Amino acid sequence: MLTAIICTYNRAKYIGPLLESVAANDLPKSEYEILLVDNNCTDNTREICEAFAEAHKDVNFRYVVEPEQGLSAAKNRGIKEAKGDIIVYIDDDALVDTWYLRSYSEWLETHPETMACGGPIEPLYETVEPAWMTPYTKALLTAWMDYGNQVREYPQGRYPGGGNAAYRKSVFEQVGLFNTSLGRNGGNLMGSEEKDIFEKMEALKMQILYLPMPVLHHIIPQTKLEADYFNRLTFQIGLSERQRTLAIGKSKYLQRLWAELIKWAGTLVLLCLYTISFHPVKGWKLVQFRANVTRGLFGSGR
Repeated sequence: MLTAIICTYNRAKYIGPLLESVAANDLPKSEYEILLVDNNCTDNTREICEAFAEAHKDVNFRYVVEPEQGLSAAKNRGIKEAKGDIIVYIDDDALVDTWYLRSYSEWLETHPETMACGGPIEPLYETVEPAWMTPYTKALLTAWMDYGNQVREYPQGRYPGGGNAAYRKSVFEQVGLFNTSLGRNGGNLMGSEEKDIFEKMEALKMQILYLPMPVLHHIIPQTKLEADYFNRLTFQIGLSERQRTLAIGKSKYLQRLWAELIKWAGTLVLLCLYTISFHPVKGWKLVQFRANVTRGLFGSGR
């Protein structure tokens, strides 16, 4: 049994099409359920879900409200409510292909050594991709991820995208639930809650794999391409990492600062390369990205 969990907060515009795309999956409906966790939505999410349930009585669909605000709290509620031994988290502003759930289900059913896995994430722009976009900023703003067409381990320091990830439910019995002091909460853009879980899994030598088949099509509105969102997101990435690493210990935080210094060296190299190739705007956007993350790591400029 697989539980597809959708945690949502005021994304009514996208919920209907997403639910339809999940319900169109070719995994037998007796083998999965859809669990939507409403994290205190103030829009018409409930009405859309009620209409979906009425139109798809053959789908095992459940709707619950998590009163504690925050994505981590919503994810934890999903774990507690899930009836499946496989949990798949799906972003609430996305679409999936008809073979999406089957891809996860078949792999995890036939490979008991795999404890978690993730798939590609492709941006689906509502407008157009800006001229300053690079693979680095695309991964940041759209969660774009593509490690090829073969099953493989993730590159060192990389993990499944939080909105396209599957876990065995037993993982959370061993490493605990998502840290509610991390992750998005209302209007803030904090993160690192998934990274926290994956690092705990790695410490226990649990296998985490990239699967090429379960592609998530992530819808990107114009607002996610504007300067205000970019600056808030990149700053809060650094702030999240500061909070996460300090909770582990001062040495972990110092390791992260050293890694940031290395990232700065790489950023400056990229700035030079983009400049000499007549694309300086791409390089300077990466400098802005790095500067905002660094400010967050030092907890300055809030």
